[in-house]
Order: sequence, then C-alpha cells, then structure tokens
Amino acid sequence: MQVYFWGSRGSLPASLTGKMVKAKIVKAIHASLSHQLKSDEAIEAFIQQELPFSVRESYGGNTSCIEIRGQDEYILCDAGSGLRDFGNDFMKSIKRQPGSSSSVFHLFISHLHWDHIQGFPFFIPAYIPGHRINIYGYHPDLEMAFINQQNTSYFPVALKDMKADILFHVLELEKNYDIGGFTVKGMKQNHPGDSYGYCFMKEGKKIVYSTDAEHKEDAEDEKYVFLDFCRNADLLIFDAQYIMLDAIHTKENWGHSSNLIGVELALKAGVKGLCLFHNEHTNDDEALDQFLDDTRKYLKIQPGSYPLKIDLAYDGLEIEI
Repeated sequence: MQVYFWGSRGSLPASLTGKMVKAKIVKAIHASLSHQLKSDEAIEAFIQQELPFSVRESYGGNTSCIEIRGQDEYILCDAGSGLRDFGNDFMKSIKRQPGSSSSVFHLFISHLHWDHIQGFPFFIPAYIPGHRINIYGYHPDLEMAFINQQNTSYFPVALKDMKADILFHVLELEKNYDIGGFTVKGMKQNHPGDSYGYCFMKEGKKIVYSTDAEHKEDAEDEKYVFLDFCRNADLLIFDAQYIMLDAIHTKENWGHSSNLIGVELALKAGVKGLCLFHNEHTNDDEALDQFLDDTRKYLKIQPGSYPLKIDLAYDGLEIEI
C-alpha cells in the first residue's frame, strides 16, 4: 500500500517561475565546480547526493489531492488542482492498456473551500461514459458546491454535462463505512465552515488524512479526541501550513496548524509516520526545505526516543505503508 501526493499546497496553487528555475540552475552549477562530472552516472549521483531537495527538485504547486494506492478501485482525498494531474496520469495508463474496463473512483472531500474542489472540472475521467465516481463528504450541501462551481458564470461545462456516473454520498460521523476495501470513519475539525478528517483502515494498517484543522489549547489535554482518532496510525497527513508564531498569533482562527503542534500530537498518539501537508503557498522551495529541517530538529529535543519519521509533502512524493 502506498500514499501518493498529487497536490500538497494550501489555499491556492503556487507556480514555479522562470526566475526560480534560473536560481536553481545557478546554485547547481556553483555546487558542481569542485566535482569532476564526466559521465551521466556521475552527474546523476552528484544531483542526488550533493544538491539539497530545494535545488534538485520542487515541492510543487498543486492544491490538495492524495491517492491511496494498492486497490483495484481508486481512493482519493480532496479534489484540488492535483486531481487534474491524477486524471491525466490515469488517461495515459489507459492508453498503455488498450481495452481496459471502466474504473471506479472513491473521492473523499475534507471540506468545500475552493482549493479542495477546484480540480474536479478538469478531471478528465469525469467526462468519459462508463466510469463511476463516488464523491463522499460530511457537508449536507456537498453536491451543490460541485454544481455551483461549474455554474456557467464560472465554468463552461456544467456538472450535469459530464458523462461519467457521478454519485454524491453524505456521510454520518457516528458511522463506520466499508468503501473500496477500507474501513473509513470521519472526525469533525476546527476550521471556518467546518472540515473533516478521514481515517482509513485495512489489514492492520491505518492512514489518517487531517488537513485544514486548527488545534487550540484543548490539544494539550491527554484526552483530546484527535489523539484517539489518529492513535498508532502508520501515517498521519497533518495540516502544517503555518510556523508556530503565525498559528498562535497573526493567523490565529484561520483554521490551520503548525509543524510543531503536528510533532507533539503525533508523539502523544504513537504515530509512526508524520507527513506535514497543506504547504504555505507563499513559501518557495528553499523556505520549505528549512521548514522541514526545523521540524526535524524540534523532534530531536523532545523527551524520549520515539522513532517518528517526518516528511514534508510534495507533488510526486510516494510513501510506502
């Protein structure tokens, strides 16, 4: 089982500009001057071993969309702009496998803010007859949000004109659901307009997707309900859009959390892997590298020696569960 990140930015997409690419090239050339790079193999090794992530790659700019891989049916969380790339990749896979049958998609929506649904109008499989797309969420106006987004005032193609079989399912918090081979349950989170986290369990493995959630003073309580929700998770995908100062001061009550709170909650809940998510859209790759480094340093000063693995989400990251 793998978790693949198609989009990991928060609030709105963030582009990689030509100026940013040029700066990466300059840094890479400077770093290469003391190396004898006379073969493709030597160049590849230099890139991978000597250059920081912020120079050799990019955290990407798509908004929220992740895929849980390892099933016949597709499991996705959120429909940010990353959903478009997932759909394009799916279409390429269909071309490589002529005669493949129609597919089933299960799409879980955390909440209805635009950065979490804006990719759906560009989701190519939704235009193809035969595909079945199940859209799940806890908001009673789930379907209406998708309809309104594709109102002709905002988009040229109405939701009703998409040719796939698109079904909306409003879930209930007190229930567990068997969907796509997983046991799925939800939790209401502190966010303007309400957000919901999802817990996916299968064959002894547990993945928690918790974005757009602000944890306040009650997070210090050992009986904090979120701790039970993600207890012993193999992977916790956690909203860490802000640094601590922003989370508790300038951006308090904006509905997001910090990297440091993520570490503390993960340790209390016995989480094995923490992936910081919903990256601040104003941060460039170098700033995000520093953000991850600071988070890992914070883990080192915590009491005990719990082996928590910390990643920072980027478009294209795949985590093995």
